[in-house]
Amino acid sequence: MQKGQIRVQTENIFPIIKKFLYSDHEIFLRELVSNATDASQKIKTLSSIGEAKGELGDLRIDVTVNAKEKTITIEDRGVGMTKEEVDKYLNQVAFSGAEEFLSKYKDASIIGHFGLGFYSAFMVAAKVEVLTQSYQADAATVYWSCDGSPEFELYEVEKRDRGTRIILHLNEDSLEFLESGRVKGILTKFCKFLPIPIYFHEVSEEKKDDKKEGEEVAEAAVNNTNPIWVKKPSELTKEDYEKFYRELYPFGETPLFWIHLNVDYPFNLTGVLYFPKIKQSYEIQKDKIQLYCNQVFVTDEVKDIVPEFLMLLHGVIDSPDIPLNVSRSYLQGDPNVKKINAHITKKVADKLDEIFRNERSEFEQKWESLGLFVKYGMMTDDKFLEKANKFLVMEDTTGKFHTLEEYRNATDALQKNKEGKNVILYTTQPIQQDAYIKACTDKGYTVVKMETLVDTAFINTVEMKWENVHFVRVDADIVDNLIDKQESNESVLSKDDTEKLKGLFTFEIPELHVTTEVKGLSPNSAPVVATRPEFMRRMKDMGAAGGGMTAFYATMPDEVTLTVNGNHPIFQSLLKAENADLQQKQVRNLADLALLSQGLLKGNDLTNFIQRSVEMMQ
Repeated sequence: MQKGQIRVQTENIFPIIKKFLYSDHEIFLRELVSNATDASQKIKTLSSIGEAKGELGDLRIDVTVNAKEKTITIEDRGVGMTKEEVDKYLNQVAFSGAEEFLSKYKDASIIGHFGLGFYSAFMVAAKVEVLTQSYQADAATVYWSCDGSPEFELYEVEKRDRGTRIILHLNEDSLEFLESGRVKGILTKFCKFLPIPIYFHEVSEEKKDDKKEGEEVAEAAVNNTNPIWVKKPSELTKEDYEKFYRELYPFGETPLFWIHLNVDYPFNLTGVLYFPKIKQSYEIQKDKIQLYCNQVFVTDEVKDIVPEFLMLLHGVIDSPDIPLNVSRSYLQGDPNVKKINAHITKKVADKLDEIFRNERSEFEQKWESLGLFVKYGMMTDDKFLEKANKFLVMEDTTGKFHTLEEYRNATDALQKNKEGKNVILYTTQPIQQDAYIKACTDKGYTVVKMETLVDTAFINTVEMKWENVHFVRVDADIVDNLIDKQESNESVLSKDDTEKLKGLFTFEIPELHVTTEVKGLSPNSAPVVATRPEFMRRMKDMGAAGGGMTAFYATMPDEVTLTVNGNHPIFQSLLKAENADLQQKQVRNLADLALLSQGLLKGNDLTNFIQRSVEMMQ
């Protein structure tokens, strides 16, 4: 029997591990099961190259909770340890057995990189016992125990089967981990896709049926050892990908598309990323991508690995080359992270381009959800924007889709302003802005829909990055001025009547800055048209969305131009009206109807409009 002190620089490292190394105590189970997986992978590697003799047997990991004894046991049939290895790996905290093995057998699939994972056991255990038998034929079975102080015991015991059993005697603060649901939950969270089968057991305190007290009563495999991201895409069907999505997100709708990542140079990266269905901007959910390291769950905080705009995707990324801190809880700066980030962006862009070229009809049908990803990406990533220019589509008010190039070609004759820019006419609310849209389409203009929450920012971004393009909303001006400002619109009214009409329509409206003008529009046009100048309206929209330097615009009154159509027949009689009170009510109602079309008639003004309309009918 050997006794001694674990060789560490500080007098007692365990309080340091407990307080600073791992922020979440449940991590102990991930670390110990990961170590057991490593040990199982090692014996497979050694057997395949002839260094380990004999049958591998049933490679599995068993996790047993014994509420009566207040213990958790993790047992594997892996490579095991000799007495010298136990002394080396367990008594020298800073030395990593996994790291040393990896350097020797580079093709082995090893999770551990830190050597400190085993000591996470002392976050929850008052005492840890290890019983281990090496695969080496002449090695003795070894027992090791430690109570959380630098004191340990190490001695040989009666021979047992190959592998390692770790018994944790839980401390009083950690008895929550005796609940089977709690332990199963941790195994599902962190170990759901480990490559070695994991079985959970619960030893009951109570007598059940004909079973004796303390007898094992339950066993269940908790992991999928062969998830689809470790397979070749050629081996998988559409149903396989959809089934795996339901495994990840049991209540999620069938995804739109998916991308299978499989890279081995200049870094290792596998995974499957899904485009979820998103019908409304407010349905966007981030942090749905899970990061794994050799099939061990690490985190769903992947913002450094995955470009920000692709945080809207769902799925799995697995890479042993992503640098993690010692507790695997967050990423550390590394050139590989930037390379992986860029590669994922390229793969997504290439996939979307492929679908657009080969299955355009399906691509357009799913644009309602896809558009959010594409537009968000174009706003935040110039390399993605460059590729996406080819497959971004804009739906017009007739339901037809146009790429930027197609829209340019279709509207080149009618929608080019004096500066030579293509004017893209758009609507943000097709129903509310129907009259403005009709006025545009009657002139032969093509109007596209820009209805999502990201479109305001998207328009501002691409207008700066696309050459010779200018976006104008259909209600930014009267239809004659949307492409180019007309110098004059002749009215049938005399100069005096024009001035009188302008005076009648000049009044103050709370929270609105109203400018009135009289122009000669088509007699078939509305008697009064309310428009909102493009620049100021955009500034207000950006300010309302928290647009930094533009925030102050959100507090400013809405700017509205009331264009009175001097050619409308109604004004021939209205100007001759002898009842001044009725005349003023008619004028105000015409103005309010125009404001109502812009959604700018609210509160008291809306109430007065309704009452006034009733009075006039009486």
